[in-house]
This record gives sequence, C-alpha cells and structure tokens, in this order.
Amino acid sequence: MTRPEEPATEDTPTTGRTGRWGAWSSLARRNRPLWITAAVAVVALVAGLVLGRYAFTPEDAAAQTPEPGLVTAPVELGPLSNDVTIRGEVGYADPVEVTVDTSSLSGPAVVTGQVPEVGAELGPLSVALELAGRPVVVLPGELPAYRTLRFGVSGPDVVQFKEAMRAVGLDAGDPANDVFDRTAADAVVTLYAQAGYPAPAGEEGAAEGVAAAQEGVRSAQQGLTAAQAELSAKRAGPTAVDVRTADNAVSSAQRALDAALATSPDDAATIGDLRDALALAQLQRQQLNAAPDTSAEQAAVTNAQNAVSDAQDALAVAQQDALPALPAGEILYLTQLPRRVDATELKRGAVLEGTAMTVSGATLGLSGTVAPADARLLTAGMTATFDLPDGGEATATITAVTPGADAEARSTVELSPADLTPEQVTVLQGTNVRVSIPVGATEGDVLSVPLAALTAGPGGESRVEVVDGDPRDGDRAETRLVTVETGLAADGAVEIRPTDGNLGEGDLVVVGR
Repeated sequence: MTRPEEPATEDTPTTGRTGRWGAWSSLARRNRPLWITAAVAVVALVAGLVLGRYAFTPEDAAAQTPEPGLVTAPVELGPLSNDVTIRGEVGYADPVEVTVDTSSLSGPAVVTGQVPEVGAELGPLSVALELAGRPVVVLPGELPAYRTLRFGVSGPDVVQFKEAMRAVGLDAGDPANDVFDRTAADAVVTLYAQAGYPAPAGEEGAAEGVAAAQEGVRSAQQGLTAAQAELSAKRAGPTAVDVRTADNAVSSAQRALDAALATSPDDAATIGDLRDALALAQLQRQQLNAAPDTSAEQAAVTNAQNAVSDAQDALAVAQQDALPALPAGEILYLTQLPRRVDATELKRGAVLEGTAMTVSGATLGLSGTVAPADARLLTAGMTATFDLPDGGEATATITAVTPGADAEARSTVELSPADLTPEQVTVLQGTNVRVSIPVGATEGDVLSVPLAALTAGPGGESRVEVVDGDPRDGDRAETRLVTVETGLAADGAVEIRPTDGNLGEGDLVVVGR
C-alpha cells in the first residue's frame, strides 16, 4: 500500500540539490557491500599489472641480462721511467745563528754601521756589521774566534787564520807553523786595509813603551862609544906631545936640582924635594915607553856592550807588544761562503745582545728523506724534477745522500735546484714540494701496457691479447695474441716490444674480463 505524499511545510525544505544528495547517500547506505567488493577488485587488478611488469623468473632475468664486455686499455707510446718520489723542503741550506764575542769591548756593543739586510750575501772579507766603530770581518773557517791572536801565541786558531789569509790571497805565513809571528801580524794590517778600517792597535801603552826602549838603546850605544874611545886611546900609547912633555918635565926637574945644589948645598930639605921631583919625572918618562894596562877600559867596554844588548832586547819586546793583534770580536769565521742573511733584528744605534743574525747557504736547496731501500738506488749526481707552484716542473741534482743512524732509519737526500728565476726562488722558499727521481728510464719513446695485460704463453713467453673488434661484445669480440718482449716496469706499466704480430699506439689490449 502506497503511503500518500505529505505536503511540504516550512520546517522541511525541498530544494533540488538537497534532494539529490540525500538520494545518493541513501543509495550508498543500501549498497555498501557492493561498493567494497568493487574497490577490492580494482586494487587487485592494479597489483597484478605491477607485478607482471617487474617480477621475473631466474630464467627470464638471465635471458634479459646483457653479456659483459672486455676490460681493455690502450697501448701507450712515450718515455717510461721508474721514479723514487719524496717530499722535499725548499730552503737555504745550513742555517747558522751568528753570535759575536763582545767581551773585549770597553763599553756597550753599540751597532754603529754596516747593518746587514735580509737577503744580503756575506763573502770573504765582507764586513758583517760594525760594533762601536770597529768592523766584524768575515773569513772562511770552521772554528769560532775564541781569543785574541797576539804575537807569540800558537794553536789551531792561528793555523786557521793563516789558511783563511791564503784563501783570500794574503800572506800570513806558512800554515804549517802554528805561531802567530810578525808575518801574521803584518797580514792583519793588510786585511784591515782591504776592509777599509785601521788595524787594531797593540797592547795599551805599547807605543810609549817602544819610545822608551828606543831611548834606552840610544843611551846604551852612546856609553859604549865612549868606553870604546877610552880603550882605543889607551891602546894607542903616548903621543909625541906626551913624550916631549915628559922630557921637558925631566929636564926642568934636573935644572932645579942643579941650581939648588949650586946655591944652597946645605939646604938638605930643599935638595931632597927636588931630587924626589926629578925621580918622579924620570919614572913617568919611563912609563911612556912601557905597554899600557887597558884592563879597566876593556871592562868598561864590555859593560857598555851588555847594556846595549839588553836595551835592544827590551826594544824588541816593546815592538812585539805594539804589533797589531786580531781581536776575537772583530772576526767572523763561516763555512761555505758566500752566505745569505736570512734574519736579523739589528738596527743602527741598538746594543747587540745575543744572536746578531741568522745566515745560511746562499744557494737554494732541497732536502727530503727516503726509506733505506730507496736510498740504495740514489747516488750523488742523479737528476730529479720537482713541482713548481705555477704547475710547471724544474730540475735538481742530488748533491748528497746521507744514511740514517741505523739500517732501518730513513736517509737524507740533499738536492741543488737549477735554473730558477729570482721570482721562483722567492715563491719556493720555505715550501714543501713533490720530488721525482728517475732511477731507471727508457731511451726515448717506447710502447707500454698495464702489467695486467701480460699473459704467459705455453713456452713461458710474454704476450698480450689485442682486441680488433668491439670490446662490448665480450668473449664474442675478435681478438688476437701478440708475443712481446718486456723491458722496464714502472708505475704499473711495462715496456713492450712486439716479436710476433703487429702492435701499435692506441691498440686496445685486454686487461680483464
């Protein structure tokens, strides 16, 4: 029985949109199981399609996987070398801290001039600096100047001074004689003249001592001259005047006696005195004819000669004391001249305390270390290359290979770079660079392949497999075997020379499958 439709009222709106939504909602509620079943069916369909697209059986996967190609490498043409590679520190070799002995200065060690600049070179006879108006002269040598060299001293420092003088072209005497003699002292005068300074004076008061000794020699020589004159006069005997005077004295005494006898014969006293005077005059006359006694005069001459000898000895000592000395504080001995000033804080007017400057070899050097096994491959004179900051390369020569303290310690390698511009020297100093040292190399360009490309033939011969087809075809690719002779091996590559078959640059050889 159909229920009659109720009329619309104000409380039950009847717009078309509301009616359609209500109808759909009612239909969904009544057919919910049907909608759920449909949704499940759609999901299952989609899942099946996806699995069917990406899921394979092992057989399908094997059928669809492409066969791998051959692993190949090209034959290279070029020089081949076996290198020892190290890291090298770039810098000026053998840095030395320079100190100056200022103990002989009477006042503070004020820097008065010749202040060195960083980068300046110090060579033989250079003035390293000036202290209290006096130079510090550079000479070649290993021993430091540890004392002032004066006349008469001897030792290895004297030998070093004479050798240094010979090295700079000055004569200081034979180095085999280790005594600082007059020749060495004269060389000091020449040395300072070349440096542009007056030579050091001798001991204090030496000049006054020389003057006094010279006056003593003159006085002694005058005394000797007087004594010799007296001796000569005594040895010469009486002169004619002396004889005549003596004869006159005898005659006068005789006449006086005769007169007294004639006039006063009874005056015994007077006559006795006159007789004595006559006897004395006659004795003196006789003595003129006898040989003279010169013992006293001879003794005076001997004493005068001794006085002259003593005065001359004193003069020689005074002159030796006045000879130029070589103060320890005015000489700087350095090895491997010239040297380069690396660092200094000296300023004119400052007082020197401690280290004056740091100097090093004037030539840039490379230094690195290698393992004992590599060190045995290196010798002085071998050529190396090292990287430049701009990406280029420069050459260097090994100057020394110094073994470590024991068999397992690393050895030190010293190298000398060549043909560097001043700009490159400035940039390189203090850097660490890669250095390659060829220890075996081919003569010019050769063919080479990776070591993995070599295989052994049935007779033990070496051979390579050359790919003529497409390597991507794998084992189906067309290849051929070429017998080769091997040479130098380096950096995973080996030199080859084909002996049976053709082989050239760019050919592909098999290194793996």
